[in-house]
Formats: sequence, C-alpha cells, structure tokens
Amino acid sequence: MGLFSFLTQEIAIDLGTANTVIICNDKIVVDEPSIVAIDVATGKLFALGDKARQMYGKTHDNIRVIRPLRDGVIADFNAAELMIRGMIKMIPAKSKFGAQSMRMVVSIPSGSTEVEIRAVRDSSEHAGGREVYMIYEPMAAALGIGLDVLAPEGNMVVDIGGGTTEIAVIALGGIVCNESMRIAGDEFTLDIQGYMRHQHNIKIGEKTAEDIKINVGAALPLLANPPQDYVVRGPNQMTALPIEIPVSYSELAHALDKSLSKVETAVLSVLERTPPELYADIVNNGVYLVGGGALLKGLDKRLSDKMNISFRVADDPLHCVARGTGMALKNITRFPFLMR
Repeated sequence: MGLFSFLTQEIAIDLGTANTVIICNDKIVVDEPSIVAIDVATGKLFALGDKARQMYGKTHDNIRVIRPLRDGVIADFNAAELMIRGMIKMIPAKSKFGAQSMRMVVSIPSGSTEVEIRAVRDSSEHAGGREVYMIYEPMAAALGIGLDVLAPEGNMVVDIGGGTTEIAVIALGGIVCNESMRIAGDEFTLDIQGYMRHQHNIKIGEKTAEDIKINVGAALPLLANPPQDYVVRGPNQMTALPIEIPVSYSELAHALDKSLSKVETAVLSVLERTPPELYADIVNNGVYLVGGGALLKGLDKRLSDKMNISFRVADDPLHCVARGTGMALKNITRFPFLMR
C-alpha cells in the first residue's frame, strides 16, 4: 500500500445509465440518478442527480437537462465529467480523510468497445482519478451476489440495467461467453410511452413512463399478487384536453412482451454457446437476475418457465454491481480481470 496510502481516497463507482452509485469505505455514500442540469450561458453544473431529475422535461432555454450516458456508454463527455466530479463532491467529508489522490474502480458494460472504455477512463481521470481500474458489469454483479468467481464452476448472471442487458457465464475469474444488448430499462420506458400513445391516446413523458414501470411493470399477464392499477394523467393527443387513465399490470406485460422476448432470445443464445460442463453447473446453480429490470414482477417465473432452468432475483438487485465493484476495489491485486 505504501507509506502515504492514507492520502489516497479509494472509491468504487457503478456508472449506470439510470443511476450512479458510489461506494467508499464499504458503504454506499452516493446513490443518485445519472442526470445533470447545466446552465447554458456558463456551461457550469446547475443541478445533479435527484434534483436534476425533478427538472427533466420542465426546463426553460437557459437550462439543459442531460443524461450523460446512453445505452450504457458515455454519450456526452463533458456532462459525464461534470456528473462524476459533482457526485464525488457529494461523498460525506468524514469519508474523505483529506485525501490528495483517488483510486477508482468503475464498472462498464461487457460489450464496450475500446473507444467507449477510453471515454470512461478519460472522464474518470479528468474528474480526479489518479489510478483508474475498470471491471465488467456481469463480473461485478457476480461478486456483489457473493459468488466465488475464481472457482472452477460456472455461474450465469443476467444484469438488466437502464441502458444495456448484460448476460454472462463466469468461471475461473473470467467471462466464458457473454452478450451485451441495448434492450433494457430505457427501451421498456419507450415501449410504455408508445403503448399509452397508441392504446389510450395519451401523451406521457419519460419520467411518467418510468413511474408506471416501477409501479405496475410486469412480465406476465397473470400474477399471484397483482399490484393495484396506476392512474396516469396527461393530455389527450387529439383534443389536448386532460384525461385520466388507470393502467393495469397485465397491460404492461403486453406492452413489454416484444422487448422481453428479445431478452429471452439473447439468454438462449448465450446458453447455446456455453460449454457442456459449465451448462451443467448453471442448471444446478440456477441463473441470477440483477439490475433494475430484475424487479419487473413475474420476470423470474417467465424466464424459468421458458428455459426450464431456475431463475432467481438476487438480494438488493439494484446495488449488486456497485457492491461487487467495491469488493474488487478491496482486492485489486487478487482479481486478474480488473483493467487499467
């Protein structure tokens, strides 16, 4: 560690399309939406995280609200840098210990190109990272679930995040086969907006569609414990007059069916490419679902019935990747899969 290791602040960042989570000293110290509001005149940060999310779709010409990450990768380099820097400043002062430099481990999608990886590294370095390591999200998720990723045993993780769905088979500290697809939470939100527009003639924004997904989002049209209908208010597309529509979980299952079928196809594709010995391990151990998309009601049952393999939602699926990234930070020398 060295004589001056106490001057180095160590943080783990789950840089997600929907939410960014920062872990410092084994604790989640920041958990905010990945969104920034920027003052157009000065180019400076106006609001960050939850405050910026509340402004989404409500701003005037002098303020721009930006989601710096799209489909799991950085889409706006400057906004991403401002966001990372701003969120690091949100870490409580007692966690900082007057650190002069930062060691970071950042999670990235397993399908990232060299250019996309460089963008994350550059943004992290510009935000103050002296040493920046990267870990693929499925590997971080497996660590966060509590799996022994270095063991000669196959484990499968399906991480349905905001921008990407990551499917990976992990054994002996490496990803044996994987698929990264850009059908995930954001695509589900677009599906809901399209469904409400065509089926109910009501125009809704991204934030309202997100609220519908959280409250009544489902993968099956019949559930044992159905949630109550969610009431949506908005303008009628034809008349522009306000209307109120109750939306049921079975409608949402229908709206999301096409996208969920694509996720099923991708899972089957990875299983087809899995070596037989690891396939046997996966059948014995089951498949773990993590990420916000894992919270869709009935998704585990839908996948289990389709594949004839047990699918289970991990404990605290929203923070599995962040916790795994934090574990990687504590064991930088032990894990060979971390990238500089």
